[in-house]
Amino acid sequence: MKSLPYFCRGEVIRGFGRGSKELGIPTANFPDSVVEHLPADISTGIYYGWACVDNGDIYKMVMSIGWNPYYKNTKKSMETHVIHTFKEDFYGQILSVVMVGYIRPERSYDSLEALIAAINNDIEEAKAKLELPEHLKLREDNFFTTAPSTSSTAPAATTPTSQTIMNGH
Repeated sequence: MKSLPYFCRGEVIRGFGRGSKELGIPTANFPDSVVEHLPADISTGIYYGWACVDNGDIYKMVMSIGWNPYYKNTKKSMETHVIHTFKEDFYGQILSVVMVGYIRPERSYDSLEALIAAINNDIEEAKAKLELPEHLKLREDNFFTTAPSTSSTAPAATTPTSQTIMNGH
């Protein structure tokens, strides 16, 4: 995929409410404005990379892009699981991500347990691959140091933060 690494950011919105509740794997969802601007060569499937919330620490992540066949979604989504335990939800905050690699296509599963096992395998694969030098260097990209803040002391943006989209380098 020529578009990788792919850099994007947007406001975290409420998704389907399944990540934490049904799967035990919380996800942060991007608004349609971010999903609709994905390059054509970024196909549906599972990706790995780096993420940070507002101007916080940078963590490993896995992301599902697509229709989540197990749930038969009718709307394409980008759901990011940041591999870190947060004390609270961060709806309304800005999530910045760099997608650095592709793990597998999306697929349906015969059971919720099989889906959860696959996601956990994806997380372990992402953790390992992100230790490679070519991926570690992207953790230090200046994209993360220029992430906008949602704090009230930040200067007003000329466009809504939920519309902020950044392409790969």
